[in-house]
Amino acid sequence: MTSITPDPEPAPDQAGGIAGFFSKFTVLKSAMRELWLSLAIKLLVYAAYGLMNSTIALWLMSDFGYSEKKALALVAFWSLLMTICTLLVGSLTDAIGLRATFFLGVGFCIVSRAVMAFTSASWLALAGGLVPLAIGEALTSPVLIAAIRQYSTTKQRSISFSMIYSMANVGFLIASLLFDFVRRHLGEHGHLNLPGARLSTYQTLLLVSCLIEFMILPLIFFLREGAEATDQGVQFNPKQSTHRHQPLLTGFVLTIRDAARDTIRIFGSLLKEAGIYRFLIFLMLIAFLKLIFMQMYYVYPAFGIRVLGDGAPVGTLWAINSICAILLVPVVGALTQKYSAYKMVTVGAVISALSVFIMALPSAWFEPLANGFFGQWLGHSWLGLKGGVHPYYVMIAIFVVLLSVGEAFYSPRVYEYAAAIAPKGQEASYGALSYIPFLLSKLLIGTFSGLLLAQYCPAQGERHPETMWLFLALTAAIAPVGLLMLSKVIRLKEAGREED
Repeated sequence: MTSITPDPEPAPDQAGGIAGFFSKFTVLKSAMRELWLSLAIKLLVYAAYGLMNSTIALWLMSDFGYSEKKALALVAFWSLLMTICTLLVGSLTDAIGLRATFFLGVGFCIVSRAVMAFTSASWLALAGGLVPLAIGEALTSPVLIAAIRQYSTTKQRSISFSMIYSMANVGFLIASLLFDFVRRHLGEHGHLNLPGARLSTYQTLLLVSCLIEFMILPLIFFLREGAEATDQGVQFNPKQSTHRHQPLLTGFVLTIRDAARDTIRIFGSLLKEAGIYRFLIFLMLIAFLKLIFMQMYYVYPAFGIRVLGDGAPVGTLWAINSICAILLVPVVGALTQKYSAYKMVTVGAVISALSVFIMALPSAWFEPLANGFFGQWLGHSWLGLKGGVHPYYVMIAIFVVLLSVGEAFYSPRVYEYAAAIAPKGQEASYGALSYIPFLLSKLLIGTFSGLLLAQYCPAQGERHPETMWLFLALTAAIAPVGLLMLSKVIRLKEAGREED
């Protein structure tokens, strides 16, 4: 699952029994409408993003003829641009308000996805599609975290962040199922005929992503400008930009400039903190875990289609991750609260890294399992396959389940660790630094994943996909090995918790 930033604040006291469990949800009865709208927006944003994410590399390779290396390099550039824009979003949102930021971001996403869906010119697809899309995504997804804070009271906040995590995973689940649905009905390299346009299968997927994004616009209209939930009731504090007397475009540019200056100033001051470099090493190690997810977003679809054949239900297999995340994260979080965040991140890192080695094993080892009850149920009942079940279906399912277990242990605790070790008043800045693993993993996916795909799992020719996965497994293993070996060097004291 794409990593979601959970609420860094501690959960409220736990009430016992079933009544205590349901009482956590009943606090939302009095929630303002903006909170429910934000949750709906979250679901649609991640459904659109997840569908586009699974399609983009295939679209570049199939529709424009880019090589694996060049296509993934372009994906890496796009992802890096989006991450950089994300770092500037906080100050921009403070200046123009949540509602205006949402409108701006969704507008960018709709226009850019439409360009990607309908253009056949590569330069326009990149300049008018990928670049503005990076800006649009940065102006929507991260801002939803601020929206949940603004639209929930103290008592509602913990469960609200749990709900937003669930909505994100439901969005990814929908995206995975739509990815297979469109490919199954049009064919892997089919076409959709529209008045005045003939779209490829991958362009159609981008169009569906665009239509999902368009569904967000009516929801934003119902957000009240400046609305904020407080423990005393709903208040209205409309944002006033410091450049409100400037022309619209000039004011926007000046606001971006101020946001960049604030970001540089904040990160410059952070570098003077005593423990910041140990925390940065920790984040660099986490990047090797995030690399697994980058692989699943951008390399796994091509791998699955090439090894299992056109129309292979690779999206439905990956949907197992979303289902597991929805079910496991709350349970694992509740059962491991007494353990430090660093220890749980380490446990999750070990499980996640080990899971990849499943894919590096010879597929013949899994033939008995594929021909047995589990393989037949997975292939015929879950995936709807006809005929025999390839061992890779079983391998991928086992790998994704183990990866999801590891994710449930480490992913939410990375952000908790950032909040727990941050000096007082620096919590938000340390939280922003937690995006560094995404930045580094995107660099990694762009530098060597394309080469591995072309070398060991090419579109034509002899394939050795287990070698590609072995390289990924060994790279991912750097994270748990580093966390264990460097624990005494990089581990920082977590506020309110004794060492364990």
